[in-house]
Amino acid sequence: MSELWQYFRDNQSDIAGWTWTTVWLAGGSLLVGLLIALPLGWVASRYRWSYPPLVTLAGLVYTIPSIVLFVTLPGLLGTRVLDPINVGVALTAYTVALLVRVVADGLTSVSGDLLEAAAAMGYTGRQRLFAVQFPISIPVIGAGLRVAAVSNVSLISVASLVGVQQLGALFVRGSQTVTLVPIVLGVIIIMLLAFAFDAVILLGIRLMTPWQRAVRAR
Repeated sequence: MSELWQYFRDNQSDIAGWTWTTVWLAGGSLLVGLLIALPLGWVASRYRWSYPPLVTLAGLVYTIPSIVLFVTLPGLLGTRVLDPINVGVALTAYTVALLVRVVADGLTSVSGDLLEAAAAMGYTGRQRLFAVQFPISIPVIGAGLRVAAVSNVSLISVASLVGVQQLGALFVRGSQTVTLVPIVLGVIIIMLLAFAFDAVILLGIRLMTPWQRAVRAR
């Protein structure tokens, strides 16, 4: 433990920069991916013929190895090989691939009787979507978002293989110096970040679903 602490103190400037890069890449791609997946998931739930192709396409995207995307995206986007935006785009694609099915299934799981009751109260289709379907499906979508967040944090480390500097650089240093200290430290920090993302998402779900707390309190 003392060796870990000493290594952290000796390299805290680099580690702080790598941690920040990891946070904004993982968080930014998660947010953008969610914003893209929400309308796609709605389309898949609203028009059932579109569900199989959208979900299948999303599944195919997720099977692409991350290193392949990191290497090919610069040519597709016209960016530099070491540009972090390549990692952000790749992680966004993976987030969308994970969440399309989750959003569609979450919206579809809302009771038809509940939607009919909302319609009887004068709710339009758009009002039912935003006032009934989306709020009720938040726990389902949130569960998928938690998986995507942890996946993003772990996948970022692979980008070190193409030279993008983030927490995965600790693994590269460990392999180059044949020492476990930076590798173990990298694992610990990445796990802490994953727990932090998970806690923030759980808090968001809790704040956006106050009725669940009222039901549990009965």
